[in-house]
Amino acid sequence: MATDLVNTSPTVRGEEALPDPGALAGFLDGHGVHLEAGAPSGDDLHQVRLLRREVRGIMEAGSEEYIVAGASVLVGRAGRGPVLGRDDDGRWRWLVPTAPDAPLADELAAFIGIALLGAVRALGHERFRGCEAPGCRGVFVDISRAGRRRYCSPERCGNRVNVANHRARLQAEVTW
Repeated sequence: MATDLVNTSPTVRGEEALPDPGALAGFLDGHGVHLEAGAPSGDDLHQVRLLRREVRGIMEAGSEEYIVAGASVLVGRAGRGPVLGRDDDGRWRWLVPTAPDAPLADELAAFIGIALLGAVRALGHERFRGCEAPGCRGVFVDISRAGRRRYCSPERCGNRVNVANHRARLQAEVTW
């Protein structure tokens, strides 16, 4: 979710992927985040966009210590410590309880902070990367088994690079 949130930025996509509260609601729903307080407001959207910048700064950090410190600050915004609970399908999953009056951005900060801390612990700092696609400024945490992911969005950036490479090979064949 941290990767996806950071990469909704116009800096990465060329246009704002969260242009209005409805788009934010769709983003949250797509990540299984269900709001008890109802639909996000314009202020929620503004605060989530600010959070997006903060998360990007943490993900681009040059050291594990900075990532851990930054993620811990995110958790502290609204988090009360993770607990293990069952989801609607009966599977065990981590839950991040938050203060009842916490704003949406603070709840997301706690959730993302816990995830970033888990990624550092399980995978290490070297899995926090910038996208290798030319012209892309996306960042991501490589959670793949082999740890060889190169693009923030394999469907978008990876495909764009593969198509460009294919066209270059075809052009080289034509010039022979």
